[in-house]
Amino acid sequence: MSYGDRMSSTRTARSEGRRAEILRSALEVIAERGYRGASLAAVAERVGLTQQGLLHHFPTKEALLVAVLADRDRWDAVPSTQWRLDLLGSLVEYNAMRPGIVQTFAALLGESVTEGHPARAFFTGRYGEVRASMAEVLRAEYGERLPNGLTPERAAPLLVAVMDGLQYQWLLDPESVDMPGAFRDFLALLGEPGGGAGSRES
Repeated sequence: MSYGDRMSSTRTARSEGRRAEILRSALEVIAERGYRGASLAAVAERVGLTQQGLLHHFPTKEALLVAVLADRDRWDAVPSTQWRLDLLGSLVEYNAMRPGIVQTFAALLGESVTEGHPARAFFTGRYGEVRASMAEVLRAEYGERLPNGLTPERAAPLLVAVMDGLQYQWLLDPESVDMPGAFRDFLALLGEPGGGAGSRES
């Protein structure tokens, strides 16, 4: 490797390290202050940069928050072959312990439905992957038909809608909405595997 290549590699590693540090700091600020309070200035101060220095890595607040969400998905990632319905319940319980991150997700999700929003592509791609993953979770649990007769592909969007819809209700009124409990109730509504029309064929 030439001297120039080594210098370039060092600069790249330094830049990636700084980017990871910014994302960690942004996550901390979001958890402490929520979505609206997570200003670029606050994140820059936490990581020891000027706001202009932060903008070199993330040109807008939206770009920074989308990157935090993408990292959140990587941290939470479980291979689709290892997901089970009971693990989904654990994920809902975990989310109930980090309202700042859930608030960020919900706020950006709501805004992303508008044309040209920087988070739209992220959420569009994410939901496609999540629906496919949830269909496989349901198939592993119930086979090709749930007890109510739905296929895993038809039930998957409903499962995702319940998870995200409960988050909105819980964020608005956490004292009245038991998010993990309500999700367990929904899973009970799906029925027991092998207990009805969706029983797995031998």
